[in-house]
Formats: sequence, C-alpha cells, structure tokens
Amino acid sequence: MIITIDTGGTKTLIAGFSERGKILAKTKFPTPKQPKKYINAISENLKDLFEEYFNQGQVEAISVAMPAVIEEGIVIWAQNLRWRNFDVKSELQTVFGKKIPIFVENDANLAGLSEARLLEKPENTVLYLTVSTGIGAGIISENNINRGLRKSEAGRIIVEYDGSMREWENFASGKAIFETYGTYVRDITRPKIWLNISDRISRGLLVLIPIVQPEIIIIGGSVGSQFEKYGRMLTNIVKDRLPTNIPCPRIVKAQNPEEAVIYGCYEYAKDQLDK
Repeated sequence: MIITIDTGGTKTLIAGFSERGKILAKTKFPTPKQPKKYINAISENLKDLFEEYFNQGQVEAISVAMPAVIEEGIVIWAQNLRWRNFDVKSELQTVFGKKIPIFVENDANLAGLSEARLLEKPENTVLYLTVSTGIGAGIISENNINRGLRKSEAGRIIVEYDGSMREWENFASGKAIFETYGTYVRDITRPKIWLNISDRISRGLLVLIPIVQPEIIIIGGSVGSQFEKYGRMLTNIVKDRLPTNIPCPRIVKAQNPEEAVIYGCYEYAKDQLDK
C-alpha cells in the first residue's frame, strides 16, 4: 500500500492506494493550523485507517503533498498555512520510523503530474493550475515534474487588477472569490459573475503563457471543478488578449479536479520507489 496525504489550506485528504492504483480507503479532516497539531492529526488518522497495514509491514511509502515551497522534505514556506521551515519528513519519521520511505512535494506539481499522465496524447509541456484556497501551478515537461521550475509560486505573481498591482491569488483564488461574493463557487450560477471570475483567472495566465508556452492548461481544485460554468469564457478572454504571435493553449478541466493531488502523490511515490 502507498499512503497519500493531500494537505490543503482548508482541508486534508488521506487515501491509501493498492499496488494497481486503486483507492482502498480515504478520509478527510480540517487542516490544523499549527504544525504539531497537524502531525498529531495525521498520525491519529493513519493509525485508525491503516493500522492493519502498518502492523503487517504492508505500507510501501507515505507520499505527502503540501501547498508550499519544498526542499528535501522541509516546508520552506506555506503561504496559506503560514508555516515556515517545517520539517514534515523528519516529523513523520519520528512517528512512523525511518523504514517507511516518506516523500514530500508541492501539491500543484503532484496534481499536474497525475493529470498530465491521464491525457490521451502526451504533451511536451503541461501547465496545471489548482485554484482553491490559493492558486498553485505545476509545470510538467515530458510527463515529469519540471525540476527547474518545481519551486515556482504562480499564485504570487504580481499582476494588475482593478487599478492596482496585486498578487494573483489575492483576487482570483477560491478564498478571494468567497470574500468577494459571500458564497462558495459551487453555488454561483450567474453568468455575469463567472465572466468576472474568468477575467480574474486570465490575468495570471496571460503572464504565464508567454513564458511557459504550454500546449495545454489543466485547471483543477474547487474552482476547477466548476469549469463547465466558465471554461469557454476564460478561453475567449485569453485568446483575445494574448499577442497574435503567441498561440493560445487548450484550456481544459482536470479529470480529477478534487482528487488530482492524491493521484499525483501515488504516481510520484511509484516513480521514487522504482529508482
């Protein structure tokens, strides 16, 4: 079994995968705001859900996704959780021992990895965008996480919106949308509001596309799950505003918008175990 942990700014999802990539069990809980409480919650939930597998030595690896810049298992900085220099890998090794491999990677990178590998036709460059509590981006090159750009923080690029220069996720994330309209994206139905949301999302894409030049952009997360409501609007805005010499990539919905990260955790762990 490979245990996967998707640590979000709001909630944490844990799932156990069989060798063939089937989810055997999963659970979800609010993400604790303090690192120590987070480790305690992970420990309690893993032992409750997978005690039999631990006792029988059947846990191959634990793969952890973080909405953060990661360096050798350490959270250097997690914007939405306000965690800094949090050694996730060492803390989990203290609980589960060093015999079980523990892998830690950025959540958008992992989601992008899984979604890129689900495409019918492999693409040279895939830009995965997760729009949830915050905004994160994973850049996938030839079906692997681009190592040179794995620490990118797309949600924090500075762009113009409403007459001022602002961080992209401060006005285009799910959290920002909730603060603006007082409702969750799943409950928004008015096309005029979705046009405004499309405009917000487009501001960052118009910066990223000329630099990354992806063949396809995949949008996931809670806002990505509502793609049918705004996908065409977003594509049209991006096409209209891009310079004519820069092709507009396909913009599509993630195949697993709410669970892309845990599938990416599984794929990443398999890659690391096979090395």
